[in-house]
Amino acid sequence: MGQRQLFCLGRALLRRSKILVLDEASASIDNATDMVLQKTIRTEFADCMVITVAHRIPTVMDCMKVLAISDGKLVEYDEPMKLMKREDSLFARLVQEYWSYSQSP
Repeated sequence: MGQRQLFCLGRALLRRSKILVLDEASASIDNATDMVLQKTIRTEFADCMVITVAHRIPTVMDCMKVLAISDGKLVEYDEPMKLMKREDSLFARLVQEYWSYSQSP
């Protein structure tokens, strides 16, 4: 699983695209491969605009901006660390939920 996503990313690398839109690009990829994919995106597309649609928290933690949507409506938009500091932040709650889930046996 995930071969199609990796193939499309390879095609974008060869084209040297200036804008890269990733819609759940790591949804069918295991966590280890996702880490390699994210590192590749950060290095090879450093001079590009990367728009990522993702549900995996680690995928978006190092993004410049996060846009959180709930029930089809924009809830918040800011840098991930700024959102993490806000008590009423949906993104902060999602991160907290993710880490508590990933820490449980």
